[in-house]
Amino acid sequence: MKVCVLIRALPGRGEAALEAVRKFPEVKKAHLTFGRYDIVALAEVPNYRAASTLTAKINSLKELKSTESLIEA
Repeated sequence: MKVCVLIRALPGRGEAALEAVRKFPEVKKAHLTFGRYDIVALAEVPNYRAASTLTAKINSLKELKSTESLIEA
């Protein structure tokens, strides 16, 4: 299952947030972006429960303001 996590970082914390997100083994790609979101992270997980766990871990990062997750059905 593929998951796209759209991330808003706290002001001035984009680079640190990107480094933190890239440390998760499920995250295959993560890039800084311009616009409403600061980072787009693309992950692969085996099931919905793993997707939920991953997004909860990402949400707990201190560098982040908010996230929105899109799950491929």
